[in-house]
Amino acid sequence: MAVSSGPSAVISSLLMMLLFAGMQMFKVQLASSELMTILGGFLGSLLFILSLTAMNNLENALFSKGFQAKIFPEVVMCLVGSCLASGLIHRVCITTCFIFSLVELYYINKVSATKYTASVTAQTTGKKRR
Repeated sequence: MAVSSGPSAVISSLLMMLLFAGMQMFKVQLASSELMTILGGFLGSLLFILSLTAMNNLENALFSKGFQAKIFPEVVMCLVGSCLASGLIHRVCITTCFIFSLVELYYINKVSATKYTASVTAQTTGKKRR
């Protein structure tokens, strides 16, 4: 079920705050082993996706429906924020958050390109060869 831009921005912001609070509550556990630091980076990348969704939906609600997130400042700002939040857990979480975020951003861009780009159909002419 799709939600419009305004409520989606609120839901994404709330989930982002809950995820950040959960990461801070379980900071010691997330920094305890190698696999948990990778999990901390993955949670940071989810924080990136939620913050990017909240920011873009807020811009869509305020400016216009066709407003798109650009690499700079929206994506960079959300990526730096999520890496800083992951850095509060462990230094390795910054690296894994960055890698996971770039992979997620690639697939989000790929899905967005298939959904929102206009498909071009080739027109063939009926000319016969002589």
